[in-house]
Amino acid sequence: MVSERVKNIEKSMIREIFNLSGEDFINLGIGEPDFDTPEFVKEGAIKALREGKTCYSPNLGIPELREEIARKVNEDYNLGISKDNVMVTGGASEALYLSTFGLLDRGDKVLIINPYFVSYKALSQLAEAKILEFKVDDNFNIDLDELNEVVKGVKVIFFNSPTNPTGKVYDKKTIKGLAEIAEDNNIFIVSDEVYDKIIYEKEHYSPAQFYENVVIVNSFSKSYAMTGWRVGYLIAKKELIEEFLKIHQYSFACVNTFSQYGALVALREGDSFIKKMVEEFKKRRDLIYKGLKKKFQVVKPEGTFYIFPRVSEYGKDIDVVKKLIENKILAIPGSAFGNENYVRFSYATDYEKIKEALEIIEEIL
Repeated sequence: MVSERVKNIEKSMIREIFNLSGEDFINLGIGEPDFDTPEFVKEGAIKALREGKTCYSPNLGIPELREEIARKVNEDYNLGISKDNVMVTGGASEALYLSTFGLLDRGDKVLIINPYFVSYKALSQLAEAKILEFKVDDNFNIDLDELNEVVKGVKVIFFNSPTNPTGKVYDKKTIKGLAEIAEDNNIFIVSDEVYDKIIYEKEHYSPAQFYENVVIVNSFSKSYAMTGWRVGYLIAKKELIEEFLKIHQYSFACVNTFSQYGALVALREGDSFIKKMVEEFKKRRDLIYKGLKKKFQVVKPEGTFYIFPRVSEYGKDIDVVKKLIENKILAIPGSAFGNENYVRFSYATDYEKIKEALEIIEEIL
C-alpha cells in the first residue's frame, strides 16, 4: 500500500476541473498565459540543440543562466546576489518542493496565508508539518498586528505576491512589515514571486529586500509564456542552496540543458515581450472586472491574470462552478485555494471569449 503521507493529500482540484472541459468550453480556469513562447526563445533552444548541448547540465544549472538570473534580479530589485545564490529548478514547482523539504521537519509549524496557491498546503502535508492558516480580510489585505499575534513557534511562512488566486499585489509597507515580523521571530519566508512581472498599477517588492532568511521562488513559465519548458529557479543564501542541492541531486538532478539556453535568451531579450503581454492582460483585466462586478462582490486585481469574486450570494463555490460548467464555462472553486465563498476566474484567454463568457454569466446567475 502507499504511504500514509500520500493518502493524506488530495489530487489537485484544478486538474480535476480541467478534466471536465471540452473543445467548445470557454476556459476561464487556465493557469498559464495563452501566448506562444517568443520566437527568439525558441531559436535560442534550437541553437543549443544544433550545437550539441543535449547532455546533463551541472546540478545547479548552467553557469551562464545562473549569472544572468543574478544580474537581472540585482538590476530589478537591488538584492546584491551572485550566481552562488541561484539554483535552476524544474519549474517553480520543484523550487517549492525543495524549499518545503529543505526547511521543514515533521511537526514543524508552517503558516500559509489564506487564500493560497494549492501547492503550499499539499507540500506542507507531505512534509508532515503542522499547518496554520491565516486569513486575509475581504480586500485581501494582511493585518500585520493580527499576524504578529499568531506566529509564535512558526518556522516557515509561505508568501505570494502578486497573488494566485486573488491578483493582490502587496505594497512595500506590508512586505517590509512581514519581513520584520519574520526577523523578530526567526522565521523563514518562502516567497513565491512567479508573477512578479505581471503587474498593472503597482510595483513589485520582495521580502528579500528587507530580510536575509528568504527563499525566492520564481520561474520563466508565466512572464515568458514558457510553461511547458519547466525552467524555474530559487534564490537563497549560499549555505541554503548547498543544502537544497542534496535533495535536487537525488530527485530532479538537473533541468534539461537546451531549455536553460532558451531561458537565458528570454532573460536577455524578453522585456518588450513581457510589456506587450501585460498590456493585453490589463485590457482583459478591465473587461472581466467590469463584467463580474455586475453580479459579484469583487476586488480589482492588481497583478497576475486571475480575479477572485465572492460568489456566496449564489450558493457554494462548487455549485456555482457546476452551473458554469453546465453552460460550458470553466472556472475553479475557491475551496481549492482554501475559501469556499469564492471562485477563481482566469483571464488568460481570448478577449472575445471573455466577453462571451460574461454575457452567459449575466444570463444564468
